[in-house]
Amino acid sequence: MKIAINHRGGDPKSYRAKRVQSLFNAEDNSFSIEADIPIEGQDWQIGVIVGPSGSGKTSLGRRMFGAESLVVDNQWPACPIIDAILPDGDFNDVTNALSAVGLGTVPAWLRPYSLLSNGEKFRADLAKVLAEAPSLAVIDEFTSVVDRQIAKVAAGAFAKSWRRGTGKVVLLTCHYDVIDWLEPDWILDTTPSVDGGAKFTARWERPSWYQRPKLKLEIRKVDGKLWPLFAPHYYLNLPRMIAADYYAGFIDGEPVAHVCLAPRPGLHEARASRLVVMPEWQGAGVGLRFLNAVCELWEKGQNRYNKPMRTLFHTSHPALSSALRRDLKWTQISAVLHGDNRLRSVASLRKAGLQSGWEAKGGFGGHFRAVQGFRYLGQNTCEL
Repeated sequence: MKIAINHRGGDPKSYRAKRVQSLFNAEDNSFSIEADIPIEGQDWQIGVIVGPSGSGKTSLGRRMFGAESLVVDNQWPACPIIDAILPDGDFNDVTNALSAVGLGTVPAWLRPYSLLSNGEKFRADLAKVLAEAPSLAVIDEFTSVVDRQIAKVAAGAFAKSWRRGTGKVVLLTCHYDVIDWLEPDWILDTTPSVDGGAKFTARWERPSWYQRPKLKLEIRKVDGKLWPLFAPHYYLNLPRMIAADYYAGFIDGEPVAHVCLAPRPGLHEARASRLVVMPEWQGAGVGLRFLNAVCELWEKGQNRYNKPMRTLFHTSHPALSSALRRDLKWTQISAVLHGDNRLRSVASLRKAGLQSGWEAKGGFGGHFRAVQGFRYLGQNTCEL
């Protein structure tokens, strides 16, 4: 596929334009670029057009794949984004798409698009494309409005999720730092060259290709002082966990993940809770690996009780529940899809209070939060 772009600016007539031409001798205001993109007949899913601003990326994307394939800044309705994405689709498809691109912070799902941060808007846009799953999409200004850490992690998360489908996507970006994370099938570099053409490279032409960087996660046992740092990103409003051991995961000295473990009566099992991954690292595959590593320590007896304990974990997060069901190290043991009977709880506490000489007020239950329970089986399970 050979493409030639020629934009002619015309001859401006205004005073200011004529003055600029006179001052800077700017007679030629045209733009041209030529590109040879041999992708016909090739099996690909992700392509990247990269280069500085004004180098013709958008024009090439529109000419190659048609203006109808260009994903523009859609007008989001003034409702929570959980309702705005696939309004007639399956709920789990929407939550999975949001989590897949690293927008796993549940409170953000309840905000309208206009109240999201730039990083959250970027991930919401990617989740919308993932959920709608078009056969061909061209995304302009990819990662241009977010900081580079979020850009790289989100790029890797999007690429991983996109490859689960069958569609093709072309990403137009001026940032080279996301290419390793995307591991694209082909790249067109529009950086101006002597011959004026764009440089094309493809996976099927190079024996060595871009690979996603490896992350080294360091796990440390910490005290509860780090919990306030993670608490705003936890999907439940809960205080610090009592009688628990706190663990944090660090990448290059930066805290990125958090979880607590506390033993159950009898010291045969432990309960894990307060699993949080910082927003800028969501989608990098850190959370479940971190949880598995800490649970493995407790199964081997590497805890303050020096007793091997298997871990129980409960969550209401749809995407996390799906991930735990897919992981052979875990097995699902419960699925309570409704809240406890609050009136029965009130009566039970009142009865207990009368017997003990104190007055019971209130009770538990009455909510409709589906809670799913899992047990960690360990590394050896995968070998069976």
